[in-house]
Amino acid sequence: MAARRKSDVARKSDPAAVQPHQDYGFFGPDSVAWKVWSYPTSLTVGFQRAVTVEELDPALVAAVDETRAIRNRPRTRYDRTLRYFAMVVFAGSHDLMKAADILVKVHSKGIGIEPLSGEPYDANDPKSQLWIHLTAWHSILYAYEKYGPGKLDEAEEKQYWRECAVAAEFQTCSVDAIPRGRAGIQAYFETMRPKLVGSEVARSTMDHLLHAEVMFPPVPAVFRPIALIVARVLRIGTIATMPHWMREMSGLRQGRLLDALVTPVLKIAFRIPQLNRRLKLALLKRLSPATVSVVAPVILEIPPLNPVTLTPAEAREKYGYPKPADAHLEWRAKQHEKVFGGKGKPSDAGLLESEPILGSLT
Repeated sequence: MAARRKSDVARKSDPAAVQPHQDYGFFGPDSVAWKVWSYPTSLTVGFQRAVTVEELDPALVAAVDETRAIRNRPRTRYDRTLRYFAMVVFAGSHDLMKAADILVKVHSKGIGIEPLSGEPYDANDPKSQLWIHLTAWHSILYAYEKYGPGKLDEAEEKQYWRECAVAAEFQTCSVDAIPRGRAGIQAYFETMRPKLVGSEVARSTMDHLLHAEVMFPPVPAVFRPIALIVARVLRIGTIATMPHWMREMSGLRQGRLLDALVTPVLKIAFRIPQLNRRLKLALLKRLSPATVSVVAPVILEIPPLNPVTLTPAEAREKYGYPKPADAHLEWRAKQHEKVFGGKGKPSDAGLLESEPILGSLT
């Protein structure tokens, strides 16, 4: 069964066997989300920035450190996480509804006691999910503006944040908490700033995530120097997007000269695959094979079977899924009882069930 699941993911990641999505999902070709997220900056620097910055939240980094997934299986953790990021924006409605539902069960394993405060944490907590969601959408946009075509116009930016609110309906956070513009997102990060901590664990985890070579697939020895150079440039480019107060908190040192030099290099580097769709998909296949089947129909402009978009409410009614905040409540309660009551380990069942949807764990 496990072997079949692995072969299914591998087959779906082959650009030569691209299958159309069921529908346009929740955004579609006229969306700003598709415009921004389909640019090569998004699933590279933007993604790396998002997963790095979010580690400053003590509760989140405690959950990440407890599972040890980014240390023990960084390649599959990267691949699965990137696939889900892409599914939110590009997948058909039913596929995303299934993924969002199972992710709640996956996150039910991320519970415990945060060592600095001694308070319990829960990866499904709405505040934690809001932090993850907004760091992702902000980082993707920031990378697009810095290393891609430049800033969105005012109308596009408003639409982007409206679409961010739509995407929030697939997390446990409240849609009402989503900012609707640049000023709002900046205000959110200012309110979060006093709550962020550059602990030893956070610094170590962030440094690890900024070494992109640990996420890359194995390469022949002759190409390893090139892979290391690419990883180093991505690291410099990602750090250059971070404000200096955040770098100081994270223990990340980088001079203004490197910040300035990396910008034109990455602008050119990302522009080249943007001009060649096959090259873009080939690079993505190298970085994240499981993500190709999600993104390829959009990049190659393959029409879906049904060219419509749905609202999250319409999809819940059509497919029978509850809101993520209300999903798997009994299962989540059992996980809490096991960890906080019996002092046992949470079940891995959600992770195992997620393999056909998010990709193999091995």
